[in-house]
Amino acid sequence: MKEAEQELQLATFAGGCFWCMVKPFDKLPGIISVISGYTGGYTDNPTYEEVGSETTGHAEAVQITFQPAVFPYRRLLELFWKQIDPTDQEGQFHDRGYSYRTAIFVHNEAQRKEAEASKHELRASGRFKKPIVTEIVKAGPFYTAEEEHQDYYKTHYMHYKLYRDSSGRDEFAQRHWNGKKDKERLRRRLTELQYDVTQNRAAEPAFRNAYWNHFQEGLYVDAVNGDPLFSSHDKFDSGSGWPGFSKPVEEGFIAKEADLSGGRVRTAIRGRLSNSHLGYLFLDGPPPSGQHYRINSAALRFIPKEDLAREGYERYAKLFFA
Repeated sequence: MKEAEQELQLATFAGGCFWCMVKPFDKLPGIISVISGYTGGYTDNPTYEEVGSETTGHAEAVQITFQPAVFPYRRLLELFWKQIDPTDQEGQFHDRGYSYRTAIFVHNEAQRKEAEASKHELRASGRFKKPIVTEIVKAGPFYTAEEEHQDYYKTHYMHYKLYRDSSGRDEFAQRHWNGKKDKERLRRRLTELQYDVTQNRAAEPAFRNAYWNHFQEGLYVDAVNGDPLFSSHDKFDSGSGWPGFSKPVEEGFIAKEADLSGGRVRTAIRGRLSNSHLGYLFLDGPPPSGQHYRINSAALRFIPKEDLAREGYERYAKLFFA
Protein backbone atom coordinates (compact mmCIF):
# COMPACT_ATOMS: atom_id res chain seq x y z
CA MET A 1 0.00 0.00 0.00
CA LYS A 2 2.86 2.39 0.75
CA GLU A 3 4.19 2.10 -2.82
CA ALA A 4 0.67 2.49 -4.23
CA GLU A 5 0.19 5.70 -2.26
CA GLN A 6 3.30 7.14 -3.90
CA GLU A 7 1.87 6.68 -7.41
CA LEU A 8 0.79 10.03 -8.85
CA GLN A 9 -1.69 11.00 -11.56
CA LEU A 10 -2.88 14.22 -13.14
CA ALA A 11 -6.45 15.49 -13.27
CA THR A 12 -7.38 18.58 -15.27
CA PHE A 13 -10.64 20.49 -14.89
CA ALA A 14 -12.03 23.70 -16.37
CA GLY A 15 -14.71 25.27 -14.21
CA GLY A 16 -14.80 28.94 -15.08
CA CYS A 17 -12.46 31.36 -13.34
CA PHE A 18 -9.49 29.34 -12.10
CA TRP A 19 -9.22 31.51 -8.99
CA CYS A 20 -12.30 29.72 -7.68
CA MET A 21 -11.22 26.21 -8.65
CA VAL A 22 -8.11 25.88 -6.49
CA LYS A 23 -9.38 26.10 -2.91
CA PRO A 24 -11.98 23.28 -3.17
CA PHE A 25 -9.21 20.76 -3.97
CA ASP A 26 -6.24 22.27 -2.18
CA LYS A 27 -4.83 20.53 0.91
CA LEU A 28 -7.12 17.53 0.77
CA PRO A 29 -5.45 14.21 1.67
CA GLY A 30 -3.70 12.81 -1.38
CA ILE A 31 -3.66 16.14 -3.24
CA ILE A 32 -0.05 17.05 -3.96
CA SER A 33 -0.59 20.30 -5.89
CA VAL A 34 -3.24 22.37 -7.65
CA ILE A 35 -1.91 24.59 -10.45
CA SER A 36 -3.83 27.28 -12.33
CA GLY A 37 -3.27 27.43 -16.07
CA TYR A 38 -4.61 27.29 -19.61
CA THR A 39 -5.47 24.30 -21.80
CA GLY A 40 -7.65 23.20 -24.69
CA GLY A 41 -6.50 25.88 -27.15
CA TYR A 42 -4.43 26.10 -30.32
CA THR A 43 -1.60 28.49 -29.45
CA ASP A 44 1.56 27.98 -27.41
CA ASN A 45 2.31 29.66 -24.08
CA PRO A 46 -0.74 31.94 -23.96
CA THR A 47 -0.94 34.80 -21.48
CA TYR A 48 -3.84 35.69 -19.22
CA GLU A 49 -4.72 38.65 -21.44
CA GLU A 50 -4.60 36.53 -24.61
CA VAL A 51 -6.84 33.83 -23.16
CA GLY A 52 -9.25 36.47 -21.88
CA SER A 53 -9.44 38.02 -25.35
CA GLU A 54 -11.08 34.77 -26.58
CA THR A 55 -8.59 34.42 -29.44
CA THR A 56 -6.59 31.33 -28.36
CA GLY A 57 -9.29 28.72 -27.72
CA HIS A 58 -7.92 27.99 -24.25
CA ALA A 59 -9.95 27.56 -21.10
CA GLU A 60 -8.88 28.66 -17.67
CA ALA A 61 -8.28 25.39 -15.83
CA VAL A 62 -6.62 23.73 -12.87
CA GLN A 63 -4.27 20.75 -13.04
CA ILE A 64 -4.21 18.56 -9.95
CA THR A 65 -1.41 16.16 -9.05
CA PHE A 66 -2.91 13.52 -6.78
CA GLN A 67 -2.47 10.07 -5.25
CA PRO A 68 -5.38 7.94 -6.48
CA ALA A 69 -4.80 5.41 -3.68
CA VAL A 70 -5.54 8.16 -1.15
CA PHE A 71 -8.05 10.37 -2.97
CA PRO A 72 -9.53 8.51 -5.97
CA TYR A 73 -10.33 10.19 -9.28
CA ARG A 74 -14.01 9.40 -8.66
CA ARG A 75 -13.99 11.70 -5.64
CA LEU A 76 -12.27 14.45 -7.62
CA LEU A 77 -15.12 14.23 -10.14
CA GLU A 78 -17.75 14.40 -7.40
CA LEU A 79 -16.09 17.52 -6.03
CA PHE A 80 -15.71 19.07 -9.48
CA TRP A 81 -19.44 18.86 -10.31
CA LYS A 82 -20.27 20.71 -7.07
CA GLN A 83 -18.14 23.71 -8.11
CA ILE A 84 -19.79 24.49 -11.45
CA ASP A 85 -22.99 25.05 -13.39
CA PRO A 86 -22.74 22.13 -15.84
CA THR A 87 -25.70 23.41 -17.88
CA ASP A 88 -24.09 26.70 -18.97
CA GLN A 89 -22.41 26.71 -22.40
CA GLU A 90 -21.59 30.42 -22.40
CA GLY A 91 -19.32 30.65 -19.36
CA GLN A 92 -19.68 30.35 -15.61
CA PHE A 93 -21.72 32.64 -13.41
CA HIS A 94 -20.81 36.26 -14.14
CA ASP A 95 -17.76 35.28 -16.24
CA ARG A 96 -18.85 34.92 -19.86
CA GLY A 97 -16.98 33.55 -22.85
CA TYR A 98 -15.46 30.34 -24.23
CA SER A 99 -12.40 30.67 -21.99
CA TYR A 100 -14.73 30.19 -19.00
CA ARG A 101 -16.34 27.00 -20.29
CA THR A 102 -16.50 23.82 -18.22
CA ALA A 103 -14.65 20.69 -19.27
CA ILE A 104 -13.05 17.52 -17.95
CA PHE A 105 -9.71 16.91 -19.67
CA VAL A 106 -8.96 13.20 -19.29
CA HIS A 107 -5.41 11.82 -19.24
CA ASN A 108 -6.14 8.16 -19.96
CA GLU A 109 -8.94 5.79 -20.91
CA ALA A 110 -9.68 4.89 -17.28
CA GLN A 111 -10.30 8.55 -16.48
CA ARG A 112 -12.53 8.87 -19.54
CA LYS A 113 -14.68 5.94 -18.45
CA GLU A 114 -15.02 7.31 -14.92
CA ALA A 115 -15.80 10.80 -16.21
CA GLU A 116 -18.45 9.50 -18.63
CA ALA A 117 -20.04 7.38 -15.89
CA SER A 118 -20.03 10.33 -13.49
CA LYS A 119 -21.63 12.62 -16.08
CA HIS A 120 -24.28 9.99 -16.87
CA GLU A 121 -25.05 9.60 -13.16
CA LEU A 122 -25.45 13.35 -12.77
CA ARG A 123 -27.73 13.54 -15.80
CA ALA A 124 -29.85 10.61 -14.57
CA SER A 125 -30.20 12.12 -11.09
CA GLY A 126 -32.48 14.87 -12.36
CA ARG A 127 -30.64 17.38 -10.20
CA PHE A 128 -30.53 19.81 -13.13
CA LYS A 129 -33.47 20.45 -15.42
CA LYS A 130 -31.35 21.65 -18.32
CA PRO A 131 -28.98 19.39 -20.32
CA ILE A 132 -25.50 18.71 -18.92
CA VAL A 133 -23.17 20.36 -21.44
CA THR A 134 -19.77 19.97 -19.73
CA GLU A 135 -17.36 18.43 -22.24
CA ILE A 136 -15.17 15.40 -21.66
CA VAL A 137 -12.13 15.69 -23.91
CA LYS A 138 -8.61 14.35 -24.19
CA ALA A 139 -6.05 16.32 -22.22
CA GLY A 140 -3.53 18.29 -24.26
CA PRO A 141 -0.75 20.73 -23.38
CA PHE A 142 -1.28 22.57 -20.11
CA TYR A 143 0.37 25.97 -19.70
CA THR A 144 0.96 27.21 -16.16
CA ALA A 145 -0.57 30.64 -15.56
CA GLU A 146 1.38 33.64 -14.34
CA GLU A 147 2.56 33.62 -10.72
CA GLU A 148 -0.01 36.21 -9.62
CA HIS A 149 -2.79 33.74 -10.48
CA GLN A 150 -1.42 30.86 -8.41
CA ASP A 151 -3.11 30.22 -5.04
CA TYR A 152 -5.10 33.39 -5.57
CA TYR A 153 -7.45 32.62 -2.68
CA LYS A 154 -4.46 32.87 -0.33
CA THR A 155 -2.35 35.61 -1.92
CA HIS A 156 -5.24 37.99 -2.66
CA TYR A 157 -7.62 36.96 0.10
CA MET A 158 -9.88 40.02 0.26
CA HIS A 159 -10.20 40.45 -3.50
CA TYR A 160 -10.86 36.74 -3.90
CA LYS A 161 -13.55 36.77 -1.22
CA LEU A 162 -15.31 39.79 -2.72
CA TYR A 163 -15.09 38.28 -6.19
CA ARG A 164 -16.42 34.89 -5.13
CA ASP A 165 -19.18 36.31 -2.94
CA SER A 166 -20.45 38.44 -5.81
CA SER A 167 -20.18 35.70 -8.44
CA GLY A 168 -23.19 33.70 -7.29
CA ARG A 169 -21.15 30.47 -7.36
CA ASP A 170 -21.75 29.54 -3.71
CA GLU A 171 -25.47 30.34 -3.82
CA PHE A 172 -25.82 28.15 -6.91
CA ALA A 173 -24.04 25.23 -5.21
CA GLN A 174 -26.15 25.58 -2.07
CA ARG A 175 -29.37 25.61 -4.10
CA HIS A 176 -28.52 22.60 -6.24
CA TRP A 177 -26.54 20.42 -3.82
CA ASN A 178 -28.18 21.09 -0.48
CA GLY A 179 -31.83 21.36 -1.42
CA LYS A 180 -34.95 19.83 0.03
CA LYS A 181 -34.47 16.45 -1.65
CA ASP A 182 -30.86 16.22 -0.46
CA LYS A 183 -31.95 16.90 3.10
CA GLU A 184 -34.72 14.33 2.85
CA ARG A 185 -32.28 11.68 1.61
CA LEU A 186 -29.87 12.47 4.41
CA ARG A 187 -32.64 12.37 7.01
CA ARG A 188 -33.56 8.87 5.87
CA ARG A 189 -29.92 7.70 6.20
CA LEU A 190 -29.25 9.14 9.65
CA THR A 191 -30.89 8.77 13.02
CA GLU A 192 -32.83 11.75 14.30
CA LEU A 193 -30.01 12.63 16.70
CA GLN A 194 -27.34 12.29 14.01
CA TYR A 195 -29.29 14.60 11.71
CA ASP A 196 -29.92 17.21 14.40
CA VAL A 197 -26.28 17.25 15.49
CA THR A 198 -24.63 17.25 12.05
CA GLN A 199 -27.13 19.47 10.20
CA ASN A 200 -28.66 21.68 12.89
CA ARG A 201 -25.73 21.91 15.34
CA ALA A 202 -27.75 20.35 18.13
CA ALA A 203 -25.79 19.41 21.26
CA GLU A 204 -26.00 15.81 22.43
CA PRO A 205 -26.02 15.27 26.22
CA ALA A 206 -22.69 15.00 28.00
CA PHE A 207 -21.86 11.59 29.48
CA ARG A 208 -24.87 10.14 27.63
CA ASN A 209 -23.48 9.53 24.17
CA ALA A 210 -21.88 6.59 22.40
CA TYR A 211 -18.15 7.35 22.52
CA TRP A 212 -17.41 9.66 25.45
CA ASN A 213 -15.76 6.79 27.41
CA HIS A 214 -15.03 4.48 24.47
CA PHE A 215 -11.35 3.56 24.05
CA GLN A 216 -11.34 0.54 21.74
CA GLU A 217 -8.61 0.71 19.09
CA GLY A 218 -9.82 1.86 15.72
CA LEU A 219 -10.79 4.75 13.47
CA TYR A 220 -13.54 7.34 13.88
CA VAL A 221 -15.02 8.44 10.56
CA ASP A 222 -17.53 11.08 9.49
CA ALA A 223 -21.02 9.64 10.04
CA VAL A 224 -22.31 11.39 6.90
CA ASN A 225 -19.75 10.56 4.20
CA GLY A 226 -17.21 8.23 5.84
CA ASP A 227 -14.16 10.49 5.67
CA PRO A 228 -11.51 9.37 8.22
CA LEU A 229 -11.30 11.94 11.00
CA PHE A 230 -9.72 10.67 14.23
CA SER A 231 -7.71 7.74 15.56
CA SER A 232 -8.23 6.08 18.93
CA HIS A 233 -4.51 6.68 19.54
CA ASP A 234 -5.23 10.42 19.78
CA LYS A 235 -8.31 10.07 22.01
CA PHE A 236 -8.11 11.18 25.63
CA ASP A 237 -10.43 11.54 28.60
CA SER A 238 -11.20 15.24 28.61
CA GLY A 239 -13.63 15.04 31.51
CA SER A 240 -16.18 16.92 29.42
CA GLY A 241 -18.51 13.99 28.77
CA TRP A 242 -17.87 14.07 25.02
CA PRO A 243 -15.17 12.35 22.94
CA GLY A 244 -11.90 14.30 23.03
CA PHE A 245 -9.06 14.04 20.52
CA SER A 246 -5.67 15.78 20.46
CA LYS A 247 -5.45 15.89 16.64
CA PRO A 248 -7.21 14.66 13.49
CA VAL A 249 -5.90 11.64 11.62
CA GLU A 250 -6.42 13.65 8.40
CA GLU A 251 -6.21 17.43 8.80
CA GLY A 252 -7.48 17.93 5.26
CA PHE A 253 -10.92 16.53 6.03
CA ILE A 254 -11.43 19.04 8.86
CA ALA A 255 -12.64 22.62 8.43
CA LYS A 256 -12.57 25.28 11.14
CA GLU A 257 -14.82 28.32 11.38
CA ALA A 258 -15.74 31.01 13.90
CA ASP A 259 -18.88 30.35 15.93
CA LEU A 260 -20.37 33.38 17.67
CA SER A 261 -23.62 31.75 18.76
CA GLY A 262 -24.87 32.03 22.32
CA GLY A 263 -22.76 35.09 23.01
CA ARG A 264 -19.56 33.03 23.00
CA VAL A 265 -16.56 33.03 20.69
CA ARG A 266 -15.64 29.48 19.72
CA THR A 267 -13.98 27.58 16.89
CA ALA A 268 -16.46 25.18 15.34
CA ILE A 269 -15.28 22.04 13.58
CA ARG A 270 -17.04 20.61 10.55
CA GLY A 271 -16.37 17.95 7.96
CA ARG A 272 -14.80 19.75 5.02
CA LEU A 273 -16.50 17.63 2.35
CA SER A 274 -19.59 16.49 4.24
CA ASN A 275 -20.21 19.99 5.64
CA SER A 276 -21.41 18.29 8.83
CA HIS A 277 -21.10 19.95 12.21
CA LEU A 278 -18.70 17.83 14.28
CA GLY A 279 -17.96 19.81 17.44
CA TYR A 280 -15.52 22.44 18.70
CA LEU A 281 -11.80 23.04 19.07
CA PHE A 282 -10.43 24.17 22.44
CA LEU A 283 -6.90 24.80 23.68
CA ASP A 284 -7.08 22.84 26.93
CA GLY A 285 -5.84 19.52 25.56
CA PRO A 286 -2.76 17.45 26.39
CA PRO A 287 0.77 18.40 25.30
CA PRO A 288 2.51 18.94 23.02
CA SER A 289 -0.21 20.63 20.94
CA GLY A 290 -2.61 21.52 23.75
CA GLN A 291 -5.45 21.01 21.27
CA HIS A 292 -8.76 19.50 22.30
CA TYR A 293 -11.14 18.48 19.54
CA ARG A 294 -14.41 18.02 21.43
CA ILE A 295 -16.53 16.02 19.01
CA ASN A 296 -20.13 14.84 19.17
CA SER A 297 -20.48 11.06 19.16
CA ALA A 298 -23.48 11.39 16.83
CA ALA A 299 -21.22 12.93 14.17
CA LEU A 300 -18.95 9.88 14.18
CA ARG A 301 -18.94 6.21 13.22
CA PHE A 302 -16.37 3.93 14.82
CA ILE A 303 -14.55 1.23 12.86
CA PRO A 304 -12.56 -1.30 14.94
CA LYS A 305 -9.01 -1.87 13.76
CA GLU A 306 -9.87 -5.45 12.74
CA ASP A 307 -12.48 -4.16 10.27
CA LEU A 308 -10.50 -1.40 8.59
CA ALA A 309 -9.43 -3.35 5.50
CA ARG A 310 -12.87 -4.87 5.01
CA GLU A 311 -14.53 -1.45 5.12
CA GLY A 312 -12.09 0.20 2.69
CA TYR A 313 -9.74 1.87 5.18
CA GLU A 314 -6.77 -0.46 4.67
CA ARG A 315 -4.26 2.39 4.48
CA TYR A 316 -5.05 3.30 8.11
CA ALA A 317 -4.44 -0.21 9.41
CA LYS A 318 -0.74 0.66 9.67
CA LEU A 319 -1.64 2.93 12.58
CA PHE A 320 -2.60 -0.14 14.60
CA PHE A 321 -0.70 -3.05 13.05
CA ALA A 322 2.99 -2.16 12.88
